[in-house]
Amino acid sequence: MGYYDQDYVNEYRKKNRKRGYFFSGFIGALIGGLIVAASIPFLIHTDVLPIEPTEQNVSENGETEENIDQNGIVRNVSVNVTTDITKAVDKVSDTVVGITNYTNGNFWSQSLEAGTGSGVIYKKEGNTAFIVTNNHVIEGADQLEVSLSDGTKLEAELLGSDLWTDLAVIKVDGTEIDQVAEFGDSDSLNLGEPVIAIGNPLGLEFSGSITQGIISGLERTVPIDFDSDGIADWNAEVLQTDAAINPGNSGGALVNISGQVIGINSMKIAEQEVEGIGFSIPINIAIPIIEDLEQFGQVKRPYMGVSLEDISQISTYHWHETLKLPANVNAGLMIAEIVPGSPADQAGLKRMDVIVNLDGEEIHSIIDLRKYLYTQKEIGDSLVVGVYRDGEYMEMTIVLSEGQL
Repeated sequence: MGYYDQDYVNEYRKKNRKRGYFFSGFIGALIGGLIVAASIPFLIHTDVLPIEPTEQNVSENGETEENIDQNGIVRNVSVNVTTDITKAVDKVSDTVVGITNYTNGNFWSQSLEAGTGSGVIYKKEGNTAFIVTNNHVIEGADQLEVSLSDGTKLEAELLGSDLWTDLAVIKVDGTEIDQVAEFGDSDSLNLGEPVIAIGNPLGLEFSGSITQGIISGLERTVPIDFDSDGIADWNAEVLQTDAAINPGNSGGALVNISGQVIGINSMKIAEQEVEGIGFSIPINIAIPIIEDLEQFGQVKRPYMGVSLEDISQISTYHWHETLKLPANVNAGLMIAEIVPGSPADQAGLKRMDVIVNLDGEEIHSIIDLRKYLYTQKEIGDSLVVGVYRDGEYMEMTIVLSEGQL
């Protein structure tokens, strides 16, 4: 057996180990470099170099969309942006106008601008165009100005307005107006049906704004307190939608997917914790109101000629001691005043009579009475009024005339 110096052997193994590490690292670096070098043209080509669209990449309206093909090359492809919604908007958008309410008859002072809203051109007759909007948009105005979709401003004349339905009709010179809105059928709407709201949220700066949503509720009733006494005076019958409706949208159009106006936007629930609850007056309810306002300047409704007070606002002491109501009567309307010569006066009704039914239909509130009169009766109709007087029940027949209650 030969003799080997152990120190020499250890030193030899150490040098060879270092040489192995060097070659392994060099080979790894070389392979990595080749991979990076091979990938550089791909990275530059897709992320940096522009790709010029060819005729095949551009749509007829010039709109394109970037797409990456199977080879990783960015190409522009045509996109069809015409949808049922865009068609509906194209059909009706030019018929939605802005309405500015001015006080004191001065168009030049911005400080006298009382507010802005929206309206819908629904009719043209000769050189006159007719616009429907909300009563609260034109309320208190000394002058009204209409802004068309192209920016043209026209002085407007108020034909009539109605507090109860929150509708108004105005007219403008229609020489430059070619398009009018088409009314749809609000009675045929379905829950979940797509709708579009068009108007001027927050003023003319955002004129012609489009929002999309669905029909969230049909035949909703919203209590309205006109005199701010804390008691509802009327229940507005409305459509509910989650299409965004903001101040300035009032009087604008709620449109179906066919581009037909099926509602006049009117109000929303504006509470911090509430989102997406807006209301629109159904067009089938609005049409007869619009026709009356256009023709007569007011809505012709049956008239009784009384001032009423809900007995729920009277102490129970007076129910029994003053009005002498039976114990089983807990709802009704006390006659506070009677207009001399009115249908109620002619029929023999008196102050402090308590109305409990009309034509046999129970009446629990002023809203019940107005709804029955305004939806079930016409001017000239007979109305049987059931009342309690000094504890005795009696019925009297009224022949309704024209007016408000």
